[in-house]
Amino acid sequence: MIKKILCAVALGTLASASALAWPTKPITLVVPFPPGGSTDLIARTLSSKLPEKLGGGTVIVDNKPGATGTIGTAQVARSPADGHTLLVSSLGPFVIAPHLIKVPYDALKDLDPITVAVQAPNVLVVPSASRHNSLGEVISFTKANPGKMTFASSGNGSSDHLTAELFWLQTGTSGIHVPYRGGGPVMTDLLGNQVDASFMNINTAMPQIQAGKLKALAITSAKRSALLPNVPTLEESGIKDANVYSWQAIAGPKGLPADVKAKLNSAIASILSEPQTKARLLELGFEMVLNTPEQFAAFQAAEYARWQKLIVARKITAD
Repeated sequence: MIKKILCAVALGTLASASALAWPTKPITLVVPFPPGGSTDLIARTLSSKLPEKLGGGTVIVDNKPGATGTIGTAQVARSPADGHTLLVSSLGPFVIAPHLIKVPYDALKDLDPITVAVQAPNVLVVPSASRHNSLGEVISFTKANPGKMTFASSGNGSSDHLTAELFWLQTGTSGIHVPYRGGGPVMTDLLGNQVDASFMNINTAMPQIQAGKLKALAITSAKRSALLPNVPTLEESGIKDANVYSWQAIAGPKGLPADVKAKLNSAIASILSEPQTKARLLELGFEMVLNTPEQFAAFQAAEYARWQKLIVARKITAD
């Protein structure tokens, strides 16, 4: 009995000491996408301030793009669970890619959730010269002309693609999905009137909406955005179960010490809640989430099941 007590005390002492001794080397934030996107922005915002919050050390951002974000994600999943290699990613590798391609990790078992940092809705946009001036007009047109209106996306299985599929499913309409390799070409052809519409992330769409080059007809958030107060949500327009957010989250390899995970969660929340940082992110269309590891795990499981159901129902493939 005494031996068991001593072992428990020793284990507890080691656990409480792990965060005190951490970090012992540079922390790498792996971003599984190219530099310059929303996920990269969040990672670099964190990297510049984490050393201060953690009491020292160095934080490096390492962009590892490829295979819709799964190459970098797999690298993190295979790394030692010591808190020195972390993943900063959008929802794709966590809840979408596993249903579309063979991935070298189990998204629900091989990663240790830390927090969903931010989220941002998508906006249904059309070119300024479009005949459509409201969501109702789009629905009426697509019902009268099934399979005629083109909806561009940044790729098969992307958030903007799945939002369009969900929109068609919930409204009983259909359109033509036009996948591109990234958001840049989508914007070029949308502004050039080569495609009719897109459920574009609000961060990407806002500059062109403000410039009058795109019209925003609906938003996928649960409530109207402060950036677009006159744009109705899909839900208030009568389209149920169509709230969609793109989100950025931080995770580590499975098995992170509990106190290291708690310290990271607290530091990330502190950084993104700083008034200047929070205001800048809100201006870009991000909404703060900053949930607990337990809340992130439950949220990931729900999102995983939701997108799996849609992908199967709509027979969506990665090709």
